[in-house]
Amino acid sequence: MTLAERQAHLTSRLSALKSGQDRLAALVEEAKALPPLPSELRIEANLIPGCLAKLWFVPELRDGKCFFRCDSDSLVVKAIAHLLCDFYSGYTGAEILAHNPEFLGPLGIAQHLTPNRRNALSKIWDRLRRFAEQQARP
Repeated sequence: MTLAERQAHLTSRLSALKSGQDRLAALVEEAKALPPLPSELRIEANLIPGCLAKLWFVPELRDGKCFFRCDSDSLVVKAIAHLLCDFYSGYTGAEILAHNPEFLGPLGIAQHLTPNRRNALSKIWDRLRRFAEQQARP
């Protein structure tokens, strides 16, 4: 499945919910069921600085494709970070960089985030993009 197809599927799934607040609530419910990041990965080196909540981000390269894991001590932050990590996992750095990250805007999710949580979303995207750039270099 291409990222465009994945975006269409995610957009369709989330658009079925009435509002951006409902969409965010559904993502938080999904995040509650996610297993925590193993303790050996919940280390200082994987913490994203500048977030009020603790936010761990672990990128990996397997068979030329990027994979991302995350965790947070805030369910809302975990939900939005996981959304991006899950969405972009399994694609090459070039595929990730070619995709417009603004696709979440029309879903109205970010509007219901506090400035600090929007900051966390921005920082996750920045880390994803930087890792993808490293992998896309010839």
